[in-house]
Amino acid sequence: MTTTGMNMMSRIIFYEDRNFLGRSYEVMNDCPDMSSYLSRCHSCRVERGCFMVYDRTNYMGNQYFLRRGEYADYMSMMGMNDCIRSCRMIPMYRGSYRMRIYERENFGGQMYELMDDCDNIMDRYRMSNCMSCNVMDGHWLMYEQPHYRGRMMYMRPGEYRSFMNMGFSGMRFMSMRRITDSCY
Repeated sequence: MTTTGMNMMSRIIFYEDRNFLGRSYEVMNDCPDMSSYLSRCHSCRVERGCFMVYDRTNYMGNQYFLRRGEYADYMSMMGMNDCIRSCRMIPMYRGSYRMRIYERENFGGQMYELMDDCDNIMDRYRMSNCMSCNVMDGHWLMYEQPHYRGRMMYMRPGEYRSFMNMGFSGMRFMSMRRITDSCY
């Protein structure tokens, strides 16, 4: 399990208005509540690294993965209903990737171990649902639809016993992708 010095250089700049206008706020790590810095946020520029941005404070609500680039009007690009309220820096990771996915909550039902991307759990494993997982190595994105589409959730190493208890009731995860150094 390895992280690099690249994490210290991660940087995202948020702007109150579209097209990088209005007041700005620079972030180089996690920020659970941006409301004390900006009254709204409608555009951003990722200068280095990768971030997850959330439409609610404390890393809640809809999540969006941002890599290096400019997002002049991300609300229309990503279909966000509201502006960014919190963000989490994703540390660069170089090492093996390993995650176990389970058909039911509390690690019940069918279990499969992934070490690479899976564009469709139904096709690969004949698994119709994924309700819990254990991320042993690496950082992952889980998607609600096959082929890495739909709403997503950032998963870092840890046990996730119930996606429903995490605020994802009614959401099924059907594809998973590793966040590799090529994302940076």
